[in-house]
Amino acid sequence: MAISEATIENIPVKPRTHTFLRFWRRFARNKLAVIALCFIIFQIIVAVFASQIAPFDPYKGDFLATWETPNRFHWLGTDDLGRDVLSRLIYGARISISVGILSQLAVALVGVPIGAIAGLRGGWLDYVVMRVIDVLSSLPTILFYILLMVALGAGFWNLILAMTLTGWIGVARLVRGQVLSLKKMDFIRASRAMGAGNFYILKKHIWRNVISNIIVAVAIGIPNAMFAEAGLSFLGLGIPAPQASWGQMIGMYDSYIRTAWHLTVFPASILALTMLSWFLVADGIRDAFDVQSNEN
Repeated sequence: MAISEATIENIPVKPRTHTFLRFWRRFARNKLAVIALCFIIFQIIVAVFASQIAPFDPYKGDFLATWETPNRFHWLGTDDLGRDVLSRLIYGARISISVGILSQLAVALVGVPIGAIAGLRGGWLDYVVMRVIDVLSSLPTILFYILLMVALGAGFWNLILAMTLTGWIGVARLVRGQVLSLKKMDFIRASRAMGAGNFYILKKHIWRNVISNIIVAVAIGIPNAMFAEAGLSFLGLGIPAPQASWGQMIGMYDSYIRTAWHLTVFPASILALTMLSWFLVADGIRDAFDVQSNEN
């Protein structure tokens, strides 16, 4: 006799206490990941309070102070319009970090349900989803970005949309593979035998077992999205002027590397350091979720 989902809900389950605390202890063992996380938090704080922290208006030029190298008034120098490079880097953090985080959140919101439903339902739905993924995967990612940005036009939200249309593929494939593996487990079969539906299984069993892989995938995807934004802005297809982003700053002044090195070196360095920090954090999160390796 099948048991209703309401009955299943009332079955007492031993609470998982201090889950976050255990996760943090395992994460804290990776000192580089902790340092990288502190650097990322510092960057986010700077980006949020950019208007209070930036020493100058990033859009207002001083034509009496153009092409200045780093000095005591302009710590990172000025550009061809006399705009303070440090202020533009601080405001550029808003764009670069926002693109990375928001694009990956959108990717997860699209890719996770598609992959979960396709893997759990199977049949013709899974076949259709996988054929769509195969077609989109066959297209070069950067070329697809360029074509979409040419069609949509440069802009912040168009950039998020372009990354979402191409980025959900990897997350959907990851989640589908996890679901296909999990639904063969005995506890999933037992839930079905007790009358549980797909929604209950997704909420109570599948989600708990795939959330760690999703978090790691999103953490790895953020620096990749930031790099993609930098590349598109470098080509003039990303963030339009006068808004500042690190990739745009690199693209605008790469030809002046010999005479005005500070206009390219500083944004390129901060972009590289930020990407490295996100990769270190993702590596730390992956190790923290890997309980077996921590026990060993």
